[in-house]
Amino acid sequence: MNFSLIAFLLGRLSLALSAILLLPVGLAIFYEDGSFVEFAITSFTAFFVGLGFVQYGKFDEKENISLREGFATVVFSWILTCIICALPYAFLQILDPISAVFESMSGLTTTGATAITNLAAVPKTVLFWRSFTHWLGGIGIIVLFIALLPQVAGGSVHLFNAEVSGFGQERLLPRIRTTAGALFFIYCLFTVIGTGFLVICGMTNFDAINHSMSAIATGGFSTYDNSAMHYNSVSIEVVLAMIMFLGGGNFALYYAVTQRGIKTLWRDSEFKSYMMIIAVLTLLITLNLFFSGGLQFFEGLRCAFFQVVSFATTTGYVSYDYDTWPTFSKLLLCLLYLVGACAGSTAGGIKVGRFVVMSRAIAAELRRAIHPQMLLTVNFNGRVMPIAVVAAISRFFFVYIMTIAVMSLLVVSTGLGIEESIFAVASCLSSVGPAFGTVGATGNYADINWFGKLVLCVTMLLGRLELFTMLALLRSEFWSSNRNW
Repeated sequence: MNFSLIAFLLGRLSLALSAILLLPVGLAIFYEDGSFVEFAITSFTAFFVGLGFVQYGKFDEKENISLREGFATVVFSWILTCIICALPYAFLQILDPISAVFESMSGLTTTGATAITNLAAVPKTVLFWRSFTHWLGGIGIIVLFIALLPQVAGGSVHLFNAEVSGFGQERLLPRIRTTAGALFFIYCLFTVIGTGFLVICGMTNFDAINHSMSAIATGGFSTYDNSAMHYNSVSIEVVLAMIMFLGGGNFALYYAVTQRGIKTLWRDSEFKSYMMIIAVLTLLITLNLFFSGGLQFFEGLRCAFFQVVSFATTTGYVSYDYDTWPTFSKLLLCLLYLVGACAGSTAGGIKVGRFVVMSRAIAAELRRAIHPQMLLTVNFNGRVMPIAVVAAISRFFFVYIMTIAVMSLLVVSTGLGIEESIFAVASCLSSVGPAFGTVGATGNYADINWFGKLVLCVTMLLGRLELFTMLALLRSEFWSSNRNW
């Protein structure tokens, strides 16, 4: 393990964060909201930390990043970024240190779970910073790092693959840095377009920028305690839903559309399934709200559509108190955020593609039970899936469920109810944020104690890095000096 190379990369990242922090420093001067000193200190802290790592580290342009070093760099980069991004909350005494780390981790992992109870009293610059951490985390700290900073030889592929979500990532372009740059451009374009439409629908410029960054990152932080309910506007809800929907799609697929046309979308099995899930569950919840929830059909359709898109994309925006809905509708919402959106998106969850492959694998096994001699395959996007890939997806399902079980036990030990603990852990692992009960549509995570918040921080990071990138570091052989992988 080349620790000096990892230190150098962490240093470069910290220096980049120091420069990025100049943006909220400038906003603090513009808004005169009393947060200038705290953000300036945070920027200086990131600068000197980065300088220290760079001085300690060692960089050789001819040296590749190994798989192990890629995993370690990604995990340590997220932890370092989380700590630096938490400093403004702590310096301004908006939150205690543990809650500040929780808020920062929630922002960067695009979870949207908050420990702040009165956003009206929070400086505008801090509100922007919360949304901006979503935006940074949505594109991915490492993808942004690769796109904007010099490439570290050919080994950057290990950084990219350890960061980007999905079970079958493919490079769009020959060079990883070019690929990251293409994704970053599309991400910025969607953010700008979303901001423009939200302004047209009546949002202030400040609110539009914040909500567009949060929605495209499928994060969920709002500038108001009651989220999208604050606006009570059909047009704003439709625009937010469209931005969230785009954020939940595969960004590599969007790039392919620019090269091969719009038909590329309809040929993609995962994207078609993604749209079908949203359409079918919107209809089911609408009917349930109409017949059992006491809502008129079109009011139910409005509420169902927004919340289905919000949960399917693991954003967590709230336009209606869904805790008052019938149990059937709430269970469907829970299922939605476990499934998540597309691979290669900013969303969390298990991912639609994995569910498609697993459902076809199960169907194949059922046919095999009836016809033992039949040769069966699992197809996805016109290709036969290798047995190793299907097995890997099966292992991912198992580890995902076991992670929910273990983390729920730890959260229950803090005194939170068992149902709320399970929902909170599943929500944080899937990067949703709001769950049910005290951490539901009208609640937050402020009352969970320090240990519970730390457990949920680890859960959020596990979900964002899709489990194995982080869990690999727990193996003793990972740190063995005689390993060359």
